[in-house]
Amino acid sequence: MAEPLEALVARLVELATPEPGTTARRLPPERELGEALQMSRGALREQLAVLERLGFLHRTQGRGTSIDAPGDNFVRSWFTISRQLGYLSDDQFARSRMMLEETVAEAAAGLVTDEAVAVLRDDVDRMIAATLAGDHDAALEADVDFHSRLNAIVDDPIFRLMHEGFSHVLRETIRQRRLRAIEVEQPDERGVRRTDSVHYAVVDALAARDAEAARRAMRQHFEDWLQLEADDGAS
Repeated sequence: MAEPLEALVARLVELATPEPGTTARRLPPERELGEALQMSRGALREQLAVLERLGFLHRTQGRGTSIDAPGDNFVRSWFTISRQLGYLSDDQFARSRMMLEETVAEAAAGLVTDEAVAVLRDDVDRMIAATLAGDHDAALEADVDFHSRLNAIVDDPIFRLMHEGFSHVLRETIRQRRLRAIEVEQPDERGVRRTDSVHYAVVDALAARDAEAARRAMRQHFEDWLQLEADDGAS
């Protein structure tokens, strides 16, 4: 049996008018809605307020109320609050992110264009240049851009929400990891650190449209971080 809120949404979908070219559905005025649902205005407003807080209900001045998919803020808040309450840990987020990124890299190999490969390679170039210049905020942004663009290639709405949630809740963790790598990781003869340059292996695998190599390269990227942290902890 459906939960009351889920049952309400099913009825709202039946009563709403689809907005052409979008996934949104326009709701009738509250009075009409209450009569159709046989709900008091107070009870209806209470349920609609819940949907609004969850990000599924949108009120637009002059256009009325519609129901649509939630934005990124919903999953960002859910992840952040779950972390604050101790329900989910950084290790769990990191492990789940690794699995997601591996899957995304593998899928992207079959969808990527030459233009997208060039943009991803530029992201890695920017990441390395910023790290060498000591601009760690810019290096972080290039890192975030790289993974966001990779996710956009796959263009899966569920993966996108998960990625946005992980990126938001782990942003400070990633920043601290990058700063720590500067202190403990041995650079190559050009001064480049593997935690940056390993992204090139992902790009090369994508350029070759090699899904398995892309998955392996992404796993290696995360394993390098894990090894770096293990070495740091042992020192």
